[in-house]
Amino acid sequence: MSKNELSHIDASGNVNMVDVSEKKSTAREAIASGRVEFPSEVFNTLADQDFLGKKGSIIQTAIIAGVQAVKRTSELIPLCHQINLSKVHIEIESANNALEILCKVKCTERTGVEMEALTGVSISALTIYDMCKALSHDILITNIELKQKTGGKNDYRS
Repeated sequence: MSKNELSHIDASGNVNMVDVSEKKSTAREAIASGRVEFPSEVFNTLADQDFLGKKGSIIQTAIIAGVQAVKRTSELIPLCHQINLSKVHIEIESANNALEILCKVKCTERTGVEMEALTGVSISALTIYDMCKALSHDILITNIELKQKTGGKNDYRS
């Protein structure tokens, strides 16, 4: 397969789960990030309350949701493999009217954990939105991206 071919589409154009049975298990890691941006008055209100809402800690709830999502990625994205995870770490920090999310996932497997890291960021961001939407619907989820991956054939760094 060349770099210009989609790995999940076969020669006939049908969906295809990649066969990783011949691959060697290696240590793999992926880091993804994203942002939840707030109107300044909403951000200031949240910051003044230490990001505690009526439903509890916004940040801690989003971290737990993100970890749960990472563990269920193969159930959410049809062609992802089930992976035995070694580590999931999610950080959420405030900066410039936003909460910045970083998700790091590790495993020793035959396939990478990019989708798991991206799923962790996405669900953390959606959880923050859900917990804060009563204050405003003008909340933006932005910049969800893979920052780096290591292990396997090719490493990547944005």
